[in-house]
Amino acid sequence: MKTSRQGVAFVENHEGFVSRAYLDPTGVLTIGTGFTNSSTVFRTFWGRKLKSGDTITRDQNRKILNAALQDEYEPPVLNAMPSKAKQHEVDAAVSAVFNLGARFTRWKAFKLWVEGKKKLAAEHWANNYNKAGGRKLPGLVRRRKEEAHLFLTGEYNGIGEGTHRKASDIKPLEPDPVVKEAQEALKRFGFDPGEIDGWMGKNTKEAVLAYQKTHPHLNNDGIIGPATMAQLRRDAIAVKDSVQKGGGLSVVSGVGAFFSGLPWAWIAAGVAVAAVAFFAWRYRDVIQRRWNKFRGREVA
Repeated sequence: MKTSRQGVAFVENHEGFVSRAYLDPTGVLTIGTGFTNSSTVFRTFWGRKLKSGDTITRDQNRKILNAALQDEYEPPVLNAMPSKAKQHEVDAAVSAVFNLGARFTRWKAFKLWVEGKKKLAAEHWANNYNKAGGRKLPGLVRRRKEEAHLFLTGEYNGIGEGTHRKASDIKPLEPDPVVKEAQEALKRFGFDPGEIDGWMGKNTKEAVLAYQKTHPHLNNDGIIGPATMAQLRRDAIAVKDSVQKGGGLSVVSGVGAFFSGLPWAWIAAGVAVAAVAFFAWRYRDVIQRRWNKFRGREVA
C-alpha cells in the first residue's frame, strides 16, 4: 500500500507550491511543496543545502515529492500501522507525517489507531499537534481537523490551505477562513483590507500587494499563497515573542540577580540587550519589512 492519488492531492492542497524559497512561520527555509533541508531526499536531489533565492520548477517538485513520499514519509506509516488499515487512513497519516515528521507514529493519536480505537484517535488528532514555535497556528488547526476527518470518514475534502487565493469580483457564499486570517493579520500590521469578511476582493488584493512590496522575500503578485501566509504568521509570532520573551527574560533575570545580592539593574539591562539582539537576528526579515513600510520603500 502507498499514498493514493487522492492522498497526494490532499497533501499538495495543504502544502501548496511555491517556486522560490521562503521562510515558514518558525523561520525554516522552505520551497516547493513544503520541502526543507531536513529532508534527505530533497538534499540529495538538490545537491546542496537550500538557500534563500533558490527556485524550483513544477517538474522538479513533482519528482522530489514522489521520491520523498516513497522513501521518507510512507515507510514510517506502513511499518507502524495496524494490519487492516484502510487507504484513506494511510493517506491521512502520511499527510501528518509529511507535516510533523515520523515522530507522529509514536504519538497518542497513532497509538490509538493501532489499538483499534479509531474514534478516539480522530478526536485526539483533530485537537492536537497544531503548534509551531510554541504557537497554535490557525492553518495547522485546520489541517489536523481535516486529516482527522479524512481518517475517520474517507472524505477527501477541505478548504485547500495551500491553494493560492486570487482576487475575485464575486463574493463567496461562505467566508474563506484563510483569507479572513490574512485580512485580520494585514489590518493588524497596518495594511487595510477593508471589511474582514473572508472575501478576496479588490481591497484585500491591494492590501496584500502593499504588504508584499515591503517584504524582501515575497513575490509582488497580490495573491495569498503559502509564502505570504507564512510571512503573515511569522509577523504575528514575532509580535508575541517581542512582548513575552524579551520582557520575560529581563524580569526573571532581574529578580534572580536581586535576590542573589548582585548588581541586578546592570544584569537585567544586559539580559534585555541580549534579548533584543537575539530577537533582531531571529526576526531580521520581519524588521526589514517594517522598516521598508516606515520608509515607504518597495522591494523589487
